[in-house]
Amino acid sequence: MEQKELSEGRLLNKEGNLNEAGYSFRLIKDYHREDIKASGWRIKEWDYYYIGNNDYAIALTIDDNSYMDLCSVTLFDYKKKGYIEKSYMHPFSFGKRHLPETSKKGDTIYQDKNVDLHFANNGQQRHLYGTFKNLTEGKDVKLDIILEETCYDSMVIATPFKKKRHFYYNQKINNLKASGYYQYDHVRYPVENCYGVLDWGRGVWTRKNTWYWASLNARQDNHTIGFNLGYGFGDTSAASENMFFFDNRAYKLNDVTFHIQKDGKKDLYEQEWTFTSQKDDIHLTFTPLIVRKGGANVLIINSRQRQVFGYYDGYIVVNGHKFEIKHLLGFAEKVYNRW
Repeated sequence: MEQKELSEGRLLNKEGNLNEAGYSFRLIKDYHREDIKASGWRIKEWDYYYIGNNDYAIALTIDDNSYMDLCSVTLFDYKKKGYIEKSYMHPFSFGKRHLPETSKKGDTIYQDKNVDLHFANNGQQRHLYGTFKNLTEGKDVKLDIILEETCYDSMVIATPFKKKRHFYYNQKINNLKASGYYQYDHVRYPVENCYGVLDWGRGVWTRKNTWYWASLNARQDNHTIGFNLGYGFGDTSAASENMFFFDNRAYKLNDVTFHIQKDGKKDLYEQEWTFTSQKDDIHLTFTPLIVRKGGANVLIINSRQRQVFGYYDGYIVVNGHKFEIKHLLGFAEKVYNRW
């Protein structure tokens, strides 16, 4: 597969289509909401952070899906193999959350009677802080977390859909080193030996789509190691979103296939997954620990989300060198949206 590297410039042309499709190691294209020519109902913008270690983790989402916005917090306990989550939503947001047009600088903020959550970025560091009330009855989440980028590179991809004026511009910043804490039910969780990922997404989506995504952010043998793997929506003929991260650099990968065991047409998410590629430069097994079930089926919305957390073993080959992955905790997901 010949993969095209993006050049600098504006993301969209005068017709609201991508000027070019492809990948980059940095946020090289300029996204401007005013350049979008599609219906305002179809615009989707989000910031998603996952930060964790081998014992516990926190996931935070602020998004604006035009017909509604959402703020979500999920806490994971890997020792107890469980999680707690809650979301607050408001209808007809249509950009009122003012999510930044770049990930390089700017603040994403969600405030209402239940939430005062800030994803602050002054261009030097990322600072996540605030309060999320009543994750469970009478029990709030408070957090104050600093994130440090450990890798010069990130995964950036501009993907068109077959429908005109529809696109997805996405950056994944892997191996974010975290410090600070979050607190729940009078228990303070130090964010130590924690690494995370930012999923920064801006685009105009088609009505129905399915995506597969896998992420690893960890330390192994005194090295920072991780990957971003995914596919399933849009026209990815110009580039895949697959990358391997080792210390302060990223390496481009081609194709990947997620193999989820089935019982008839039913996906068996709790069973072992495998990940392969045509050239056998990706060969991973994934042993599930927690299956997070999310989604909704209300009026025009039908979303089925399965985000699975577990252990990766196997290898990824880059430039002829085989990188072993030895029982490292990460996640993988399959999401169907009619939105």
